Amino acid sequence: MSYLIRLAVSAVALWISTLLISGVHLTTDSTAKKFGTIVVVAAIFGLINMFLRPIIKTIGCGLYVLTLGLIAIIVNGLLFWLVSWIAGGLNLPFHVDNFWPSAVLGALVIGVISWVLNMVVPDDKR
Repeated sequence: MSYLIRLAVSAVALWISTLLISGVHLTTDSTAKKFGTIVVVAAIFGLINMFLRPIIKTIGCGLYVLTLGLIAIIVNGLLFWLVSWIAGGLNLPFHVDNFWPSAVLGALVIGVISWVLNMVVPDDKR
C-alpha cells in the first residue's frame, strides 16, 4: 500500500512539472493515455531512484560533501533526463527537451512537490 501511495504522489508531482516547466512535455491528447503515461513514467522514475541513487551517492560521496549536497540537484536532473530517455525508448509520449534548464528544474519541481505531498498524505509507516 505504501508503494501505491508513493507512486500516486510521484505521478501528481510529475504531472504538475509538465504543467509548470515548458521543456517537460506530455505529448498526447487523450486523457486516459496521459494518465497511463504519467503513472508509467512515475514508476520508471521510482525504479531509477531506487536502484541508481544509492550507487551514485556512494560513488560520489566526496562530491556531496564538497558541494554541501548541492550536487544532488545536478544528479536529480540527470536521473530525470535518463527517465525521459527510457520513456522515449518505450515509445511513451513523455519528453524532456534538454538537461539545462528543463531536466534540472523539472526534477527540482518534482522533488519539492513530492516532499509537500508526502507531508500531507499519510503513509503506512506513520
